[in-house]
Amino acid sequence: MAYEVTATRRRPQKFEDLIGQEFVAATLKNSIQSGKIAHAYLFSGPRGCGKTSTARIFAKALNCEKGPTPTPCGECSACKEITKGSSLDVIEIDGASNTSVNDVRQIKDEVQFPPQSSRYKIYIIDEVHMLSNSAFNALLKTIEEPPEYIIFIFATTELQKVPATIKSRCQQFNFRLVPIEKIKEQLALAAAEINIQADEEALYWIAKESTGSMRDAYTLFDQVAAFSESHITYEKIRDKLGLVGTDRLNALFEECAQANPSGAEGKLDDFLQAGISIEQLITNSADYLRSLLLIKNGIAKESLLGQDPARFSKAVLDAWNGTQIERALSIFLQLYRDIRYSLSPRYEIDLAFSRLCWLKEYVSPSEVKVAVDQARSLLGAAPASAPAAASAPQMHFKLPTESGNENPPGGNPPGFNQGAEIGIGGAPKEFHSAPVTQMPDDIDQIRDALITSLSLEDEALASLLKNTSDWAFDGQKILARIPDAFQKSRIDAKLQSLKNKARQLWGKDIAFDVQVHELERQPEQAVQIPKEVDMLVKVFKGEIVGGKV
Repeated sequence: MAYEVTATRRRPQKFEDLIGQEFVAATLKNSIQSGKIAHAYLFSGPRGCGKTSTARIFAKALNCEKGPTPTPCGECSACKEITKGSSLDVIEIDGASNTSVNDVRQIKDEVQFPPQSSRYKIYIIDEVHMLSNSAFNALLKTIEEPPEYIIFIFATTELQKVPATIKSRCQQFNFRLVPIEKIKEQLALAAAEINIQADEEALYWIAKESTGSMRDAYTLFDQVAAFSESHITYEKIRDKLGLVGTDRLNALFEECAQANPSGAEGKLDDFLQAGISIEQLITNSADYLRSLLLIKNGIAKESLLGQDPARFSKAVLDAWNGTQIERALSIFLQLYRDIRYSLSPRYEIDLAFSRLCWLKEYVSPSEVKVAVDQARSLLGAAPASAPAAASAPQMHFKLPTESGNENPPGGNPPGFNQGAEIGIGGAPKEFHSAPVTQMPDDIDQIRDALITSLSLEDEALASLLKNTSDWAFDGQKILARIPDAFQKSRIDAKLQSLKNKARQLWGKDIAFDVQVHELERQPEQAVQIPKEVDMLVKVFKGEIVGGKV
């Protein structure tokens, strides 16, 4: 007897055999029992989850000699022909290779003829999203009002590519990914059928690698069974497929947890020299860190971890907290994206494990906030959300000067009053300006004092004052001139600031009057044009538009 792959040998033949699609099976069975059978169905979902198998089971249920029945017998000629794919009344079409309008036109011609020996003539179109827009449009009328003996079943992995006009004419069923636990159970049954022993850990790895696809799980199972002889173990899978394995990863990450870059680099080089690809090592490391993060969060479900939680290194779990493991996982996820554009993937992975060796020093923003809050409480500061209390304890520091670390014995640094302090805790204390002094007699000294003082508080106003000229003071008002009206308007908007600064410096109320005084322009001198240039201008009837003569 010819060898038959597991995915074909274990293809579901009844609704009860569908794994992980209980909702779809129950709905179709109820519709058959109640006689409410639609003329078009649309099955969508990921690959290998049972869409085509469900379509065949549904076709057998409708055309069984004992039906329509939700439990086809599988023994009558109709059921056997549908199972073998030789039924003339159940036509399976590959949408990827029949995409044109002509293919659809052939279907439109065929639907006019009733089934030869069955109750219904059923068209199963797989990967229907591959049809062209013209083909979809040509099929619309036929789908909407087919003969009573015609049923269309469409299957697709990309529902978004199916036009809305097709969807609205079909009953839609969304197939789901198969849970890992159920895949593992089916793999155990498949191993028992062919008399092969299989360890739980190996079956969990196969189920997890299939990512919810039953067909992918069976295909990988056949590959593993081919080199495992009569006993499938995780160690054989690791060695034959070039996986790193949890035990090896434990040793590698323990070196990183102990901040031993030389040891980590040595083990990393051993793995790569043994033939393990960098991409595979990154993938296995990311899976390993994900499992550590789940265990750190209290999750010990074996179907999520892929193996027994006790196999993961306790030293690594104790060395890193949850935030640090999250950081490590993000490093490897970004590394997988970066290596395809990298100068050298080996350099990238060396750098990643070097960073892991210093992961203990990584501090998250939340930990920084906690440390700052604790420091504030130790210093006696009020919480950030509460107003500072007047009685909060203060800490004072002497202000350094250019000549030393402390204030000179004779007084404070220039620009600060006696007793100026920096407060920590509560609202910070403001610095006071220099004491009031006598107003100078020289108008230039008055101008320079105002500009110097304002440079620390309002640099824009100080710059405007530098552009003024011809200052004069009559005892009550300062008169000045400025070249343009725009600068005058900006000074006028800050006249009150000027008055306050004068009162602060000299204790007097002084008015300011700034007038616009445009600079006199020198008359332009007529430029004498050379005779040669004037001759060229006249000959070519041109003009001089610029440049120096």
